[in-house]
Amino acid sequence: MITSFSNPLIKSIRKLSLHKERQKCGQFLVEGIKSVAEAIQVDAKIETLIIAPGLLVSGFGQSIVEQSQKKSIPIVEVSDEVFTAISNKDGPQGIAAIVHQNWTKLAQINPGSNEIWIALESIQNPGNLGTIMRTGEAIGAKGIFLLDQSTDPYDPTAVKASMGALFSLKLVKTEFKNFSAWVQEKKVPLIGSSDKVEQDYMTYQYPNPCILIMGSERQGLSVGYLKLCEQIVRIPMLGRSDSLNLAVATGIILYQIFNQRRGIDFPA
Repeated sequence: MITSFSNPLIKSIRKLSLHKERQKCGQFLVEGIKSVAEAIQVDAKIETLIIAPGLLVSGFGQSIVEQSQKKSIPIVEVSDEVFTAISNKDGPQGIAAIVHQNWTKLAQINPGSNEIWIALESIQNPGNLGTIMRTGEAIGAKGIFLLDQSTDPYDPTAVKASMGALFSLKLVKTEFKNFSAWVQEKKVPLIGSSDKVEQDYMTYQYPNPCILIMGSERQGLSVGYLKLCEQIVRIPMLGRSDSLNLAVATGIILYQIFNQRRGIDFPA
């Protein structure tokens, strides 16, 4: 059992909170019973499972350890104090995993029938990104295009907010020039959002397949991406607020697309 805070493995785990270190090693830290279980169930490439026996009191958590042993995943035990030091949770559950990042190349994506994709231009808040990943996975989205200067989906805050959803989504990192060429080549309808248009998001018939593209928290969609869109929709607001949180706005439109696919027609 590792009990020293200066142990080389513990030092390397703590460094995974830094973006440059995650880029360098291509790994990230997943913490918590649900998220680690999801990683194991989808056969994510797990480098090491870290457990603190004194904190891991859940029966389900114990079954995760047994599954890991059957899959020959290396397991390292640490003291409760050491685990708490590397934890990003309030009330750590005593289980975490070092996992390899999984990126998909843009050229490998060929959207098919009934598929919903999400594109995000320069999203900055990792919490918003994690929430969007969780919502996207809930409605069956295939993946997310992270455009231009978007935040890292493997940031600890994004991983935590995604609740394991990032393991079920394809993640594509690209920029305007390549994405624009890809959209025109694949002829996949791009649907944007803006408060400056008349088309209500509820009354629009979303194409199949389609990509919902949302702009950054501060600026919204830039002119270049707006020009790529087949349609731009707005979410009406009656109160004094002139904008919604990006993750909330994305979720509202995603569920409208999802409900149309389910054949649910809401009255205007």
